[in-house]
Amino acid sequence: MAKLLRRSRVTPGGPQRKRRTAEAARSAILDAAEQRLIASGPAGIRLQEVAADVGVSHPTVLHHFGSREALVAAVVERLVAALHADVLEAIALAPAGEGNMAALLERVAAVLGERGHGRVLAWLALSGHGSDLPEQRFSSVVVAAHARRKQQRAPGPVPALEDTAFTILLAFLALFGDSILGPELTRSAGLGDPARVGKRFRAWLARVLVDHLARG
Repeated sequence: MAKLLRRSRVTPGGPQRKRRTAEAARSAILDAAEQRLIASGPAGIRLQEVAADVGVSHPTVLHHFGSREALVAAVVERLVAALHADVLEAIALAPAGEGNMAALLERVAAVLGERGHGRVLAWLALSGHGSDLPEQRFSSVVVAAHARRKQQRAPGPVPALEDTAFTILLAFLALFGDSILGPELTRSAGLGDPARVGKRFRAWLARVLVDHLARG
């Protein structure tokens, strides 16, 4: 009985590890690794530090992912899948019109900027991980946008798929670049507060895109 009591005591101020299901532990590890990926890029993901963030042991991280490389790959896959799902949902929900296009751009900009996905994509490309991103994801975004475009233009002439792809590419590159260099370029150009200018830039881009899509 005395041994049982001693085992049940918690050392004041000592670390207390949470008991999680395997799925919850894996999700928590991915969350912690994603935050380090956003803050420092792929090189910032170190198993010991991720384990400390989650409150588990280093072997526990290895048990779920096998290696640091596998953990990085899992984080990248989850992050890109989330970005892909957000973009597809935004396209599906956005009817035609300048205001709706602006809302769509704001939503994607928030994912790339506020949630740090733009920085992650830049780090992945510069560190050689860009080739790991599934090519079919961009293709599926183009197909979804093209289908939406044809639906909104009916019964008018069918636009070219390549034109839709170029339009999506232009929009994404503009938002991606804005998430990385927008504030610095805005200040350098003397345009004023980067947050306000960024919103006006995206509204201007929405007008350009809607005008092109209407004429294309």
